[in-house]
Amino acid sequence: MMHDLTAEGWADGLGLYEDRWAFATVAPRDHAEWWFDVAAIMRGETADPRGWASLDPYEEEVDREVETFAWIEPPTHPADVARFRHSVNELPRSSATSLMVLLAIVGMDASKTWDFNERQPEMERRAQLLLSRFPVGTRFYSNIGWDGEAPNFYEQPVNATSPFSRSRWDAGLLAVNSTEVALIWTFESF
Repeated sequence: MMHDLTAEGWADGLGLYEDRWAFATVAPRDHAEWWFDVAAIMRGETADPRGWASLDPYEEEVDREVETFAWIEPPTHPADVARFRHSVNELPRSSATSLMVLLAIVGMDASKTWDFNERQPEMERRAQLLLSRFPVGTRFYSNIGWDGEAPNFYEQPVNATSPFSRSRWDAGLLAVNSTEVALIWTFESF
């Protein structure tokens, strides 16, 4: 793990998603029930606690008539939290790098991606930069279904997700620890 991650390193890591319609932001962990922190991110009510870069493809969207544009209604009550909780599964840290790289691939299938073997080391470097922000003990969750306890997302196709947005297809990673919550998400067309 990199203990000396800087704002510049974080921004370099976010470059992993430069060719994707992606959302990536970190917020302070303000609630015992972290789903309410996720909801605050979805509503655009938060800023990175370190003042570092974020990605929000909808920030300047003219169609953003509601604050949660793109996202389905964020959780505001315990019943909503239960619905969202059932939409994700916990992912071991050992699988987070391959998932973050997969999120950067159009179609989310490494086996069908031209030049993937050549691009993979740089993509993994950037994913690991992002992951280095989150200390040991951080819990990771995703709305992607997978097989096995510690999936390698390069080796299995993504067949289903539980939607978090109004998009035709979305997939992502949540990172949760005692001080920060991150939402890293990619979208396909509406």
